[in-house]
Amino acid sequence: MSTIPPGWYKDPADPTTQRWWDGEGWLGDPIPADATPPDGPPAVTAAPPEPSVAAGPGPGLPPSGRTGAGATVPTGPGVPSGPGVPTAWPMSHRHPVAVPRPYGFLLAGVGARFMARLVDALMVLLLAAVANIWFAIEFWRSFRPLIAWAMNRPATVDTIPASADRAVQMMVLMGVVLTAVWFAYEVPASANTGQTLGKRIFGIRVMREESDERLGFGRSFRRWFRLAWPTPFWVVCYGVPILLQVIDCLFLVLDRQRRQALHDRIAQTVVVQVPRDGQLTTPTTPGPGTSGHAPTSPSGSTGEGHADSR
Repeated sequence: MSTIPPGWYKDPADPTTQRWWDGEGWLGDPIPADATPPDGPPAVTAAPPEPSVAAGPGPGLPPSGRTGAGATVPTGPGVPSGPGVPTAWPMSHRHPVAVPRPYGFLLAGVGARFMARLVDALMVLLLAAVANIWFAIEFWRSFRPLIAWAMNRPATVDTIPASADRAVQMMVLMGVVLTAVWFAYEVPASANTGQTLGKRIFGIRVMREESDERLGFGRSFRRWFRLAWPTPFWVVCYGVPILLQVIDCLFLVLDRQRRQALHDRIAQTVVVQVPRDGQLTTPTTPGPGTSGHAPTSPSGSTGEGHADSR
């Protein structure tokens, strides 16, 4: 649910108009963007009645074929009844909210984003394992005395071998190298094309929230840093950094409108499906009905809090 309060806002699908946002969706008909809107919500038109088996409105029905809002169809002698004759008319008709299609592209599915992130994680771990060979050897040399001490120490001896500090240092340095490898793998690729290897395989791409231009280094770095910053602390914080990263990614499941994880909200990005031909050549200004975004609030934010398993 959007956090934007109900009110009149410019329609993202057609900036030349404004419509009433009731907190969950657009309501009523649009009016020109430069027109002075009424103080409250627009008058909602009633939905057309269900087809009746009767040839005309029939005795007891209003000439228009509708009753007042919330009223029921009259019953009694001379009033048509039976299959196809409604027992009550709808109270109101709400305009449906369009399926979100940022700049004409469908949002990427949760499954595709999860699998793309899994492929990228495996690639980063593989590259980091190669980069950490020397640190891993030094860690093992420092850790072996600890194992021997733990297995053979007398009950009265509690002095930890001096190599323990070096073992911890090597583990921290391996975390730093892992973070650096992740940065080199993801940030430049996302900045230039919006796609890492995993995203290419599963046909998805990261885009700016406000345009279809490439992300650029700054926005790509912000998106990566929000997710990656706990990585160097994996060893010393007993799993808390990993939990923070999992929570970050799970936010895309809660955001049903834009499917944004926390790192997407920080960077103001969305993840979309790439057409089969791989070409992203749609206009930067979407046509009517192609956007399902919440309205822009008076302060300039979209109300989603700027929110792939990515």
